[in-house]
Parts: sequence; structure tokens; C-alpha cells
Amino acid sequence: MMAKCASYWPAVLFVMMCLLMGEVAHAHDPDLPELDLPEVSVTGERPVAASSQQFIPDKEILLQPQGRPSQVLRLIPGFIAVEHSGGAGKADQYFLRGFDADHGTDVAFFTDGMPINLRTHAHGQGYTDLNFMIPETIEGVDVYKGAYLPEYGDFATAGAVNFRTRQVVQEGVVQVSGGQFDTQRHLLMFSPTKEKVRTLFAAEGYYTNGPFQNDNRYLRTNLMGKMTTNLSGRDELSLTATFHKSQWNGSGEIPLRALTDGTIGRFGAIDPSEGGNTLRSTANMNYHYDTTSGGQFFANAYGQYYRLDLFTNFTFFLNDPVNGDGIQQSDRRVMYGGDLGYKQQGHVLGLPSIGTVGFQTRVDNIHARLGTHRTRVPIGTTADSDILEASYAPFVKAEVQPTSWMRLVGGLRAETFTFDVRNRCAACADQPAGRTSSGVVLPKMNLILGPWANTEIFANYGEGYHSNDARSVVLQGASSLARAKNYEVGIRSKPWGPEGVELIATVWALDLKQELVFVGDEGTTEIRGASRRRGVEVSARGQVWGPLSFNGSVTYTKAEFRNGDAIPLAPEVTAYGALLLKWPEGLTSQLQATYLGVRPLNEDRSIKAPSWIDVDLTERYQLPIKLSHGRMEAFLFVQNLFNTKWEQATFAFASRLRNEPASVTDIHFVPGNPRTFLGGVAWYF
Repeated sequence: MMAKCASYWPAVLFVMMCLLMGEVAHAHDPDLPELDLPEVSVTGERPVAASSQQFIPDKEILLQPQGRPSQVLRLIPGFIAVEHSGGAGKADQYFLRGFDADHGTDVAFFTDGMPINLRTHAHGQGYTDLNFMIPETIEGVDVYKGAYLPEYGDFATAGAVNFRTRQVVQEGVVQVSGGQFDTQRHLLMFSPTKEKVRTLFAAEGYYTNGPFQNDNRYLRTNLMGKMTTNLSGRDELSLTATFHKSQWNGSGEIPLRALTDGTIGRFGAIDPSEGGNTLRSTANMNYHYDTTSGGQFFANAYGQYYRLDLFTNFTFFLNDPVNGDGIQQSDRRVMYGGDLGYKQQGHVLGLPSIGTVGFQTRVDNIHARLGTHRTRVPIGTTADSDILEASYAPFVKAEVQPTSWMRLVGGLRAETFTFDVRNRCAACADQPAGRTSSGVVLPKMNLILGPWANTEIFANYGEGYHSNDARSVVLQGASSLARAKNYEVGIRSKPWGPEGVELIATVWALDLKQELVFVGDEGTTEIRGASRRRGVEVSARGQVWGPLSFNGSVTYTKAEFRNGDAIPLAPEVTAYGALLLKWPEGLTSQLQATYLGVRPLNEDRSIKAPSWIDVDLTERYQLPIKLSHGRMEAFLFVQNLFNTKWEQATFAFASRLRNEPASVTDIHFVPGNPRTFLGGVAWYF
């Protein structure tokens, strides 16, 4: 594979050099007019390359329940996030475009351009824990479905999500809230300076026991500091640091048979020793400089320290009838990297254009351990590895506008990986060790037609991938990169004018060369063969009438292996709807519903997970209290308004309870929370 990839490098470098030299040469020509790529009203705050590309503003984010930062993701059409372990703390399970993306395998996540997914993770490939984010610090969310932009590489199989954080807040806030199950949340956020040096500080504390008989005891602490300044009149420098620490107990995934026969209640646990603790510290720098010739130099550098100790038990007493099947997974890592690039306005063959060349690199220095435990006391080691994984990716992107009603956006990304695995467990049999490398070249092509009557039409093609766990690559000789081809046709329209309702319809397809599924509980990768996904997405959002706004979407997906077998856990239908009403006298109400359809739990479709719908209510009220400084607001979140019984994460596999003579294949699930109230007050100053 490396030889094949290397053969592309001269062409890639040549294209990059020609593009950059051509753009720079034209940029200094005084006889050429300035580039004028129009801001088309139907595409939001800036031109987009695909109908599925989207920006979610902070006003929608702030109306989500704040206990789970991942709830923001349901604002994305077709995106579902559910709790995975019977209580908060662990990373959620994500669904998007026919993927059970597990904890992030097929969706790339970023915050201010810094990657969040963790490669070669002890528990799950691409593991993405969003609990280190404070929702109130998010200015907006950029959503890129499909693999159509060269800026995004690893894990961007189904798409990429970038959380933009604020530079300042105009009002500081002190917030205190509480609710059922001993839930408490406290928030402090303010900007000490707002002018030449813009600063933001935020602190969050959260605790809940949840509805589980085995108290969740989830304690989360988050800190964030950010400074933004202009060193000159043409640049901007931003420095951000975060700290996250949490601990929790989990109730795990319970077998249906134990609930049916009364062994445990709906919120009971088979193994009450499940749970864990984690820590994450990050530092991120972003810099850009605008040249006098219409160019922009940009750079990003980041570093992270991460720690996780996770205790789980999925099969109970299947493998060890005496001690149980408790699994201990530990991950320690330092991750660092950055981006460097240049963007230039100019002309190609006399046509207005924007060219971008860039380079990205990332290094993960990892210590990952897999072992067994009994009541969180280690009793054995299955695998213990030191891993050094690195990637290097040049990319080039060009946007050309041949006519006022046509844009062409294309690009190329080349990425090289190196994997170095060292075995630290001499007594462990068949442990991975070795070095290897691999590479990939990914073309991207996008055609945008319009606008006509506030309407644009999109056609897109792009190739993406997700990397495999390094230990499986060197041990099993498994493919290091799971390649995907993405196709998409869509339309965006605002038929009632720029300020009216926006309508979006997208038809998409995705072909994956190999389904590579890392099984963290065994430390192996399952190679399941080629697959095909097809789908339709329809969404509408905007102001319906006066104080009433609407945001809704429906998606349909057909996900199959090439032999016709179903892809387990891939939902066919998802839906989301929200009604927002701004009442007189400072009251805002939002009613929102999330729907996850029936999904097969095995390849022959003989076992299926039931559909569910979750309805939430949000109320915010500006209190008519006169203060010498600032204002007061009261708020109320009601989750699962109608108190329905529903299941979040659902699986089918074999397990064995303590008194059972043999294993039983059964449905195992995490129950959804009952109706839950959380309310509080906020002082804005």
C-alpha cells in the first residue's frame, strides 16, 4: 500500500505547487478585479459545498438540557447519541448515516480545529468523550456530512463535526440548578477583558445519581480558559486551555431475561462494580494572518494529556463462572499535532478562485492495557502495550466560480500513517508487537449550481476513511485504513425569502471497502467485509410565524453488507422535531422530540431493537426582578416529558448469569431515563 501511495506524492506536490504559485502570481496583478464570491442567502453564514453541510447557532444549543453535552448533536439531521453504560460518565454511542459509530469510529469530532477522537483507544477506536465541553461556551457547530472536504481525514467516514467556542461573553453568568436523583449543576462563566485582549473563563461542576439502583455517583468538573488578541491589524491569535475530570458508577447493559423474571428491576444491575474515572487536559493555539494581497496564513497547534480507567462486564459469568467476566481497560496518552496552511484569492484562467494548501500532522503516544478484575481489583492481564502512532497529511483545495450561478470545489488529501507497537506483557500470549506503515490518497469533488430563486443544487463525491487500531494492524495483519466512497445530491432552498424557512433535501450513498470493527473488550478487530449504505435526508428550519420557530428532520437509511446481510445496529429511520415559542413577558418555551427507529441486532434480522421516541420540554423565563446590576433568569428542563419506557443502547449477544448452567443469547440494553426535572436560576452580570 505504501508503494501505491508513494506513487501519488509527486503528482500531489506538483498540483500543490502549481496552485499556490498560480494564485500568488495573480494575486499581485493590479489589473485583475477583487474576488467576489457572493454570500448566497440560502447557504447560511457562508457558502457551503454540500446540501448536508450545516451550521448550528448557539441560540439552539442553549435550549438543550445541559447535563449531557452530546445532546447538542441531535440538532443535526439523522444524528442520535445515547448513553452506553447505564449512567453518565462514559462516552456516548453515536448513530449517523447508517453507522453505529460506537463511540466515534466513523464521525470525526473537533473543537476549534483540535481533534477529539482518540486513535487506538483502550475501549473503542476513535473514542470520543464530549463531557469535557461546557455547552454554554459553544458559539456554534459546523457540520460536514460525507467526506467531501480535504481538511478532514481520519474518522470522517460519515462526516465531521467542529465545535466553535466563544471568544467572549457579553454577560457573565452564575448559574445554580438541581433536580431529581440528587442532580446538581453549577456554572460560572465571564469575560474579564473584552477589547484588545478578549478573554473567557468558564467553570462547571455536575453531579447526579441517576435513576439507577446502583447510584451513578457521576461527578464532573470542567474548567476552560481562552484568550484572543490581535498582534497586528491583520492577524488574530487564540490560546485555549481546558481541564476535565470525572468519575462514575455504571449499571451496565442488563439482559432482558433478568428483567422479565424479576431477578432485577428496570434500573437494576447485574454487576454493580462497573464504572470508571477519566481525566483530560488540552491546550490549543490558533493563529491566522491576512495578507495585503487577499491571502491568509493559518496555523493550529495542540497538545492533550488523557487518562481513563474503565471497569465493565458485558457477559457476567460466561467466561469465568467464579470471578465473573469483569473487564478493566486503562488508557494513558499524550497527543499532539497541528495544522499549517495558506489560502489565497486569485484567478485561474481568468476565473475568480480561492486556493488552499495545507499540512496536518498528529502523534499519539499511548499506553493501553486490557485486563480482568473482580470488584475493581485487577486479577489478570490480557494485553499491555506501548503504542506510537503518527500521521502526516498534505492537502490542496481549490474553489472556482466559472459563472455567477456555478461554483466548483475540489481537492486532494494524501495521508501517511506509521504504527509502532511494543508489548509490555511478557506473560501474555500472542501479544501484538511490530512496526508498519500505510497511506491513502483521497480525491474530493463538489459542484454547486445556483442560486435561482433562493435555491441551490449540489452534487458531491469524496473518499474518506477511518484508521484501524494499531495493535490489530501489527498482530492480525488487518487493513490499517477502512476506505469509503461518498456520493451525494441535494438541494437547499428558502422559497419564502432569505429570512424564511429553509428546506433541505439530500440523497446520499456510501460504499465501505471493509467494515473494520474494533472490539475493545477483546483487543481485536473484526473484519466483516464490504458494505453499502443508501439514504435520504429531509429537513426544515426557520421562523414559521411571528414568535413561532420550527426545526425538524426525517432520515431514511438502508445499510447492508454486499451479500445482502443487515449491518447490525444501523437504524432505518430517525427523526427530530422542535417547536420554539417566544411568549410575551420574557418567557421562551421549546418542545422537542427525538425518534430512533427499529434496527436489526444481527445480520439475519431475526432480532431487532424496538423504536423509541423521547420528548423534552424547556422553559426559560426572564424574571421581572429589578437589580442594581444584571438580570435574573429561571429555567426548567423536563426530559422524557410523557415518562415513556424506552431503551437507549441495545445489543444482542450471549451471556451467562451466576446460576445459569449455560450461556443464553439475549437482548441486553440500557434503559432510558424516566421523566426527569431539572430547574434553576441564573444571574447574568
